[in-house]
Parts: sequence; C-alpha cells; structure tokens
Amino acid sequence: MSEILVPTMAAIAFPNIDPVIFSIGPFSVHWYGLGYVVGILFAWWYGKRLISKPRLWANNTPPMKPNDLDDFVLWAALGVVLGGRIGYILFYDLARYISHPFDIFKVWEGGMSFHGGLVGTTLAMILFARSRKINVFSMIDTIAAGVPVGLGLVRVANFINGELWGRITDVPWGMIFPTGGPFVRHPSQLYEAALEGIVLFTTLALLIFYGRKLKSPRFIGGAFITGYGLSRIFVEFFREPDAQLGYLYGGWLTMGMILSVPMVLVGLWALLTARNPEVSTGR
Repeated sequence: MSEILVPTMAAIAFPNIDPVIFSIGPFSVHWYGLGYVVGILFAWWYGKRLISKPRLWANNTPPMKPNDLDDFVLWAALGVVLGGRIGYILFYDLARYISHPFDIFKVWEGGMSFHGGLVGTTLAMILFARSRKINVFSMIDTIAAGVPVGLGLVRVANFINGELWGRITDVPWGMIFPTGGPFVRHPSQLYEAALEGIVLFTTLALLIFYGRKLKSPRFIGGAFITGYGLSRIFVEFFREPDAQLGYLYGGWLTMGMILSVPMVLVGLWALLTARNPEVSTGR
C-alpha cells in the first residue's frame, strides 16, 4: 500500500513519557512490565473477591477456595510470560529467532503475543484445576473476569513506549509517533486499551453481578474470548501490521485477525452451550 504523508499540523502532540519509571543501578522498572505485574495481581485479587460471594455461583457453592488462587498466581505468571514469548516467536518473527536463537532470551527488548499468553495461561489453568479437582471451566471463568484490566494497562504501556502504532490517518486525534516516521497515525494502542480493557471488563462485570453468569460454567470465559477476539479484529483495521509480516492477503488481512477468528468461534461455542445446573435440575 502506498503511504500518503498527512500534514503534521493535523496531529495531536505525542506525550513524551519515559518508558522507564525509575532505575536503581542496572535495575530498571518499565511501565510495560508493571502493566503485567499489576494485571496479574488484580486478576488474583478480583478472583478472590468473586469466590468470596457464594450467591454468584451455582448452588451457592464457589468452585474453589481462596488459597487455591494464592497458589495459582505463580502458575499464571509462568503461563503468561512463557506462552506470550513463545507465541510471539512462532506467530510473528520465527525467521529472526532461528537466525539469532539467543535473542529468544532478550525479553527486555519486547516481543510478547497475547494469543500465545492465552494458550499458556489456559494450559496452566487446566493443569492446576485438575490437580486440585476444580471445575476447569469455572477456573477459567474466575480468571477471565479480571484479565481485561491487565490487557488495558499493557496497551497503555505500548502507547507510552510508542510501539504498535496505527495506520496513517487524517482523524483529528491522530499522532506522530517517534518510531512511526513523519506520518499522522491512529493511536490504536488506546483503542485496544478502551475495548479490551474498559469495555470488556465492564461487560463481564455486568454479566457476573447482574446476569449471574458465573452460575453457568464457561459462559464468562466464552464472553471474554469472544469479546477480545471481536475487539482485536476491529482494531486491526486501524493498527499497522508488524513490519516483518505486513498484510497477509488483499492488503487488509493481518496475523492478529487470523489468530482471533478461532477465539471468536470457541467463545461462541462456550456461550451457546453453557448451562446453569440449578436450572437443568429444576431448582
């Protein structure tokens, strides 16, 4: 696709926020890393709040104990980091890492895939739930309910880092990113933060507290991956694809879209097949 230079005057000034919050000697704390940490801790805290409310669950019986979630935090962190890194390598830049295998360990340079992190965390939840004799789908529902907060925070960190910016645009809120050339671009990271973070979290909370959908195992998990998949596909129309991949078909299809379609299909299956056991037994 040919790129058209949009006049600089049309752009909102990009806020120059230091990606590093503070440094102590060689140790630095980045907004990006903090987003992951806060996201994991919030999902842990929120999950414990949900299982402390028996009325939200089928037969007024939470599927696990608070200490189960305490023990799962490490599993979740490993699933997110290992899955996210492996997913990025396989889906987005395999040729580079085959040529430079030691770069695999340079996680401080970035390179994480949500879809890979989802697979890693899902495997961690399945293994953990089975080891504790917890309903797997209820485990997924509990964790999925709080995940959007972390997604939103990480997308804001992407924005602060000036990475994963959008396509060229003439909208009045467009920005010129430090690494995006002299073009006005969509702040697509903020679109994702709003949809995957604020909108998705609010939707799931309404389904939980007003729709009582935790009573139907896999409904909340299905709503989460359907909502994320649809949000990601939508934003991909505004987000610039990774340079090493570009557009995969017809000048519009991206890897993010391809990876999100199965999510939507699985999510719809979960939504359509979830059942409340209280209803099925006539209670």
